[in-house]
Amino acid sequence: MSTAPIIQARDLQKHYDLGAETVRALRGVDLEIHRNEYVAIMGPSGSGKSTFMNLIGCLDTPTGGEYVLNGQKVAGMKEDDLARVRNREIGFVFQTFNLLPRSTALENVELPLVYGGFAKKERRARAVQALEHVGLGDRMDHRPSQLSGGQRQRVAIARALVTRPSIILADEPTGNLDSVTSEEIMALFADLHAQGQTIIMVTHEPDIAAHAERVVTLKDGVIASDRRQTPVAPEPHRQRVQEPVGVGA
Repeated sequence: MSTAPIIQARDLQKHYDLGAETVRALRGVDLEIHRNEYVAIMGPSGSGKSTFMNLIGCLDTPTGGEYVLNGQKVAGMKEDDLARVRNREIGFVFQTFNLLPRSTALENVELPLVYGGFAKKERRARAVQALEHVGLGDRMDHRPSQLSGGQRQRVAIARALVTRPSIILADEPTGNLDSVTSEEIMALFADLHAQGQTIIMVTHEPDIAAHAERVVTLKDGVIASDRRQTPVAPEPHRQRVQEPVGVGA
């Protein structure tokens, strides 16, 4: 494991003004995450885990404290700079997949590279490789409506991988999947982690968090616990992914 943290949060705070009331969603979070860690962020509703995810995903900026992502200070960045960091450093996987319904799997996976200004030939080659990597090389021309829930989430994971990000940030990635399909997706994450990918997963499900090697629990805007564990081994019946696409440098 690298000695330099890929994520450094120091006294991270986020406050929201709602009329005369100030909501203190994060009250001072100190956390370091290193390259190739697999971390689950847990906590009850209102604990601050969604706010924390938005901050580490560069979807929002902190009210106070400092956030350093892969050596870059995020606090104080303008929106254009935040967008560039998001596109380059972070691959997002959402509970609702967030796929374009009229686009093929290949076109959906290409999308971050379009925003990144990549040439069409390289976009296509990297998107094909990412889909093959998650076991969907034979589904590239299918639209989301022609895919199962598990396949749609695999497309979303391929889209997250295609920019070769430093971090995969997964928000309740199995929330819309049945238990068998959830295990298949967790097996895919386990393979990606084994190949060197840093994964941060927000979940409220203990059986999903059990797949991570570290569990950080938030409560009332602060870290209530931070513990390491032996991850639950993936089910052996799953389909193995292909050779790695590559992870962030």
